[in-house]
Amino acid sequence: MKIAILPGDGIGPEVTDQAVRVLDALALPGLTLFSGDVGGIAYQRHGTPLPAETLEMARAADAVLFGAVGDPSCDDLPREHRPEQAILGLRKQLGLFANLRPAAGWAGLEHLSPLRPELASGIDLLVVRELTGDVYFGAKGERTTAAGEREGWDEMAYSAPEIRRIAHTAFRAAQGRRGRVTSVDKANVLETSRIWRETVIEIAAEYPDVTLDHMYVDNAAMQLVRAPASFDVILTGNLFGDILSDQASACVGSIGLLASASLGERQTAYGTFGLYEPIHGSAPNIAGQGKSNPVAAILSLAMLLRHSLGREAEAERIERAVAKTLATQVRGADLGGSAATSEIGDAVVRTLLTIS
Repeated sequence: MKIAILPGDGIGPEVTDQAVRVLDALALPGLTLFSGDVGGIAYQRHGTPLPAETLEMARAADAVLFGAVGDPSCDDLPREHRPEQAILGLRKQLGLFANLRPAAGWAGLEHLSPLRPELASGIDLLVVRELTGDVYFGAKGERTTAAGEREGWDEMAYSAPEIRRIAHTAFRAAQGRRGRVTSVDKANVLETSRIWRETVIEIAAEYPDVTLDHMYVDNAAMQLVRAPASFDVILTGNLFGDILSDQASACVGSIGLLASASLGERQTAYGTFGLYEPIHGSAPNIAGQGKSNPVAAILSLAMLLRHSLGREAEAERIERAVAKTLATQVRGADLGGSAATSEIGDAVVRTLLTIS
């Protein structure tokens, strides 16, 4: 089993280090780890945010554990050299079209949510976000208007095959959950969304055991605050999914708690190849201070074990260890505590070793 570790920038190396400590504690036989540069640090060392050797390392692995990218010193670089191009490039080059972002309330943390505790405690949803289309990957540019003013433009586009494959992912996920898919679009305004909705309806016919409903993205954002427990699986495009999954993280109390999996169609000897990362950014303002919360990175490792390495038992052990650690008040500043990054990692490892 081969895992490529790509820590990246800012707090990425700090939280990834703690996830690797948890992985080491599992003592899995036949496991090999590789490490590479991505993002701002890669640009500084190699002149590109995604070096060819890093991409090849990721391709050769069974899974990728990713930290975060983003460096303020790179803000003035041309788009192709910015750190964010590393993660976009990995998704595109590795065919990672399906992003799974679970969000669930944690016992004892309901008070940290901006929602009423009874609403926060009922959250248990999965955002299934299409990851390689939409405005993030559409044609874009700048032009001058007839009045001589600058104007930027970005193309939003989805093909029916792209929609079909992500819809299948969402419906299959719902079959293992509560059997409901909410497809989020803006079909009353966008032609892309009209095709999205019609194609999702087409695929739904293949899953008679799953209930499908549709919601405009503005209403979905409102319902995430008013009635978050009404959602099971949210199926949506790249842009809307990026926004809604971050909103869902706020609803459960902290973005430092949410993990994600980016999957494609490639199968390895153990499961589905994927890239796993916390949904938070590089947080350069607290980098190197031991203030970051590694829980999302550790939970991303659990998703990696489940989906890419076929290690369900170990994934569940990690999730139980995290739950017990949070319940014992070992929490970072984002959760109202004072524990340092390494102290949270220590606690999770200690707890993990008591769970069989």
